[in-house]
Amino acid sequence: MVVKGIRIQKVLSDNGILSRRKAEDAIRAGRITINGRPAVLGNPVNPARDVIAIDGVNVVLQKKKKNCYLMLHKPRGFVTTTSDELGRRCVTDLVKDAPCKVYPVGRLDRNSEGLLLLTNDGDFANLVMHPSSHISKTYRVTVRPDITDEQAAQMGAGIMLDGKMTLPATVLVLEKQEGRVVLQITISEGRNRQVRRMCEAVGLEVARLKRVSIGPLKLGMLPPGEWRELKPSELIAMRNAAQKK
Repeated sequence: MVVKGIRIQKVLSDNGILSRRKAEDAIRAGRITINGRPAVLGNPVNPARDVIAIDGVNVVLQKKKKNCYLMLHKPRGFVTTTSDELGRRCVTDLVKDAPCKVYPVGRLDRNSEGLLLLTNDGDFANLVMHPSSHISKTYRVTVRPDITDEQAAQMGAGIMLDGKMTLPATVLVLEKQEGRVVLQITISEGRNRQVRRMCEAVGLEVARLKRVSIGPLKLGMLPPGEWRELKPSELIAMRNAAQKK
């Protein structure tokens, strides 16, 4: 039987060693070898036979990979990355006691909070993040000073960001007080800082932004800084939501 092998980026990601993106960067930089030879992007490897090294140090691959799927309530002040050259606190610092080494699925900017998924399953992460999935994301957003019907309609219809219109969004007013409004905004794409930029584009100042759901997954009462594993039913619902698009 001929063993075709698995792409090296997937092997490193599945084993919790490097994310696919960081693996690609390391390959381009010539830091990774397979059986002593420089790796190239997409190199097929047989984990049971081939020797992978990073910066000359052999990588120990897991015999059997355990997939982990976590929901984290990200607090404000944490960056959505595995490490930070500026010494800022990273979301992975909050899941050090998780059963597996995991990576963030998508992003929440430093000043945002709420639901963040983390996993070591690269296929699941790609399914959730792929633009064709159009998985909805709902945010509770506090803006200043007030919002007009015209501003809400603009965001709902689409805003021009980076030369491209955003997809239609749902904008609901939940609460109004003197000088502030609480909105519920649901989008079906994931551009960089999209909700903040949509609000800023129509002249609204974002005072607080919290993601409360991703597709069928809801943050619920999970306290800030805490995490839990996804239930099997939640995983099925999430995969179904992505594959129906």
